[in-house]
Amino acid sequence: MQPVPTDQLRNIVVTGHTGTGKTVLCESLALTMGAINRLGSIDDGSTLSDYSADEIERKHSLNTSLIHGMWKEKKINIIDTPGLLDFHGDVKSAMRVADTVVVAVNAATGVEVGTDTVWEYTKEYYKPTMFVLTKLDADRADFTGTIEALKEHFGHLVTPIQFPAEEGLGHHILVDVLLMKQLEFSPDKPGSMVVTEIHDLYRKKAEELHQQLVEAVAETDEELMNKFFEEGNLSEDELRAGIKSALVTRTFFPVFCTSPLHLIGSERLLNAIVNLCPSPIERGPEHAFCTASSDEKLLQPEPDGPTVAFIFKTMSEPRVGEISYLRVYSGHIESGHELVDAQTGQTEKLGQVYTMLGQKKLPVDRLLAGDIGMVVKLKDAHTNDTLADRGVDCRISPIIFPEPVLSATIMPVTQGDEEKISTGLHHLHEEDPSFRIEHDVEFNQTILKTLGDTHLDIIISRLQNKFNVKVETGPIRIPYRETIRVAASAQGKYKKQSGGRGQYGDVWVRIEPKPRDSGFEFSSEVVGGVVPTRYLPAVEKGLRESIVSGSLAGYPVVDLKAVVYDGSFHPVDSSEFAFKIAASMAFKAACEKAKPLILEPLYSLSVHTPDQYTGEIVGDISSKRGKILGMETESRFQVIKAIIPQASLSAFHHALTRLTQSRARYSYEFSHYEEAPSDVVSQLMAEKEREKTEH
Repeated sequence: MQPVPTDQLRNIVVTGHTGTGKTVLCESLALTMGAINRLGSIDDGSTLSDYSADEIERKHSLNTSLIHGMWKEKKINIIDTPGLLDFHGDVKSAMRVADTVVVAVNAATGVEVGTDTVWEYTKEYYKPTMFVLTKLDADRADFTGTIEALKEHFGHLVTPIQFPAEEGLGHHILVDVLLMKQLEFSPDKPGSMVVTEIHDLYRKKAEELHQQLVEAVAETDEELMNKFFEEGNLSEDELRAGIKSALVTRTFFPVFCTSPLHLIGSERLLNAIVNLCPSPIERGPEHAFCTASSDEKLLQPEPDGPTVAFIFKTMSEPRVGEISYLRVYSGHIESGHELVDAQTGQTEKLGQVYTMLGQKKLPVDRLLAGDIGMVVKLKDAHTNDTLADRGVDCRISPIIFPEPVLSATIMPVTQGDEEKISTGLHHLHEEDPSFRIEHDVEFNQTILKTLGDTHLDIIISRLQNKFNVKVETGPIRIPYRETIRVAASAQGKYKKQSGGRGQYGDVWVRIEPKPRDSGFEFSSEVVGGVVPTRYLPAVEKGLRESIVSGSLAGYPVVDLKAVVYDGSFHPVDSSEFAFKIAASMAFKAACEKAKPLILEPLYSLSVHTPDQYTGEIVGDISSKRGKILGMETESRFQVIKAIIPQASLSAFHHALTRLTQSRARYSYEFSHYEEAPSDVVSQLMAEKEREKTEH
């Protein structure tokens, strides 16, 4: 395949809520372009995009996939993305490299949580955005209601370009208010679009929507506005130029209509993509950073410029190894090209360069600036890495992945598999940086932080399928702490005689509570040498070892001061060991008098929710021992601020998903420790007793 000039490229990412028909939309566009000769089916696992075993099994997109085709002498790169919120790391990475976002909206269900979420991403990345209504042939399709919901959610700049002559079963005619023509399709036949004059039945509605379109486009440009005031209308060419310009500045969001399963609207949508969506040149330069100074710079999409390419997705394929999806932002890439990883300084020599059609790899001579493709078996470069010509001080700003919120601990089913788990998770994290691996030293637990339950399930499944290691998951252990309420003193005396030299250590220790988060402090008030100075480090060591496990439930003891103030010694039998033991005895006895208590970690919680769920969420937080701090309005959301015990976070995640159908999102961070209620203390002490009897 010959290299495609930058101005002939269109890079589209298809996003939206799960179940909106994104994969079938991509399939219908590929068939209409002639890239495939029949429409694949999700049910029988034959689509271009959903080709991995876990996608075929679950009948959902779980990964980004890339397809392409030629239309009107333009190359269209289409990135299909998952709809499930658990896999929005892939959505953000794909959106990062696309020039236009196509948001699929199910005309039967309207605006859903995924629609809202990807809209927020389009704002974050400042991407040209269009909406495509799907499933207009469904029996509950509601064009008017869906348009009203889009305007309500995303503003009056949302403007329909088409409307269906009839909705529901048998739908096959669209009225296009940009062309002011009627488009008739023969279901299931690619290339069957027939353009005719608008039927009298639909003309009045078409003229009304055309007028709205003209006014919306005119508002985006002063010159067009003047022309509109003078003549009362704009030509088709002026409208097209105005839409393309307004897409780039995000002052216009067109809505197109399709029924992808029957190829209705696909041909017109492809025409719109090549005529209205910006090329990489029209989209403008890319923001990059000088790696030496961190100064921002603008990188022009020039094929003759220095090569700068960005890896937005890494995957591992059986019998192939690691594959890297990348976009060329400047210059070109070709087989044998030596580039430098801007992050590591390592040289990477490219093997064969490919463009993708789902799973199928099509070799190309080179990819020019603006194009998207794939290379295999890079040595060290992974997702978010920039590859550039030697001496090019430039790095593409990285993808910022969604913050994982659900924590679970994982354990090997087979003893000795820890190393395999570690290796497997490392490789999977290179493919999917949206989950996090943490090792908790205190409990020696490996913690996975994911975007949700399905995300966790897929990681566990891939560990088994790709690395042949089985793991079990469970709740994480909570890092409770113990402390004291009042000052107390106690003697610790260790005396042992068993023939020969004995052991003797005797100390009096006073413990005093300190302010929260102030840690542990040791000091000595010994006078007169009753405890020789040389034994004081052993006393301190005994105390520090004692605070590792408290007397109530075995958690570390914090926020106290320990003072050794008296004691005695034996000139022959005393030793560092004896004083260390004596100190730990004194500490334990003093703790029992000092009214010990258990502290639990509390987290600051921030929940963004549509208004209708506020009451239920507040009630759920309160039922989980949370405290509501306040509420504020942000855009279309209510923001609930609260404090919640760490022990309740996992249950809150599942409750929030259930109560809001995943329409709310939340974040949290550690706040402080606070005294645990008596029922929690009783439970923790009972668990400690159980562990004792089991061991």
